[in-house]
Amino acid sequence: MSLSEERIREIAVRAMNELGEGASPEAVKRYVENEGASRSDAPGSGAPGSGAPGSGVPSGDRMILTCFGLNRPGVVAVLAKTLGDAGCDIQDISQKIMQDFFTMIMLVDIADAAKSFAEIQEELSRVAERERIKIYAQHEDVFTYMHRV
Repeated sequence: MSLSEERIREIAVRAMNELGEGASPEAVKRYVENEGASRSDAPGSGAPGSGAPGSGVPSGDRMILTCFGLNRPGVVAVLAKTLGDAGCDIQDISQKIMQDFFTMIMLVDIADAAKSFAEIQEELSRVAERERIKIYAQHEDVFTYMHRV
């Protein structure tokens, strides 16, 4: 990764100060991306196209998928089929059923995907709406940066 741990910490602290404690994951993601793009010439931040966060080019080829909602037969199968149809590889999965609710986290390799990350997110949004569940898909790098404070 192009950013030092110190630089990541600086961006995360700035994001928390500016966005407040109630900031959504999407707001933090946008902040990190904007911060990386606006400082692409700073030492250690990487130039555009280098795969640095905020450069428009993902540095990782994996995404973290977090899902939760009411449990019913076929929910995991629909998600797995959607990812498989997009050419994604599920590398790790953790699922827990708690009474009527399910939670799941997946580590998904998108390096050889037939669709872009944005197209995969759009498809997952349609699945979430149809299945009445919540799905959050983030690049692994963004997920890691958000949780390294």
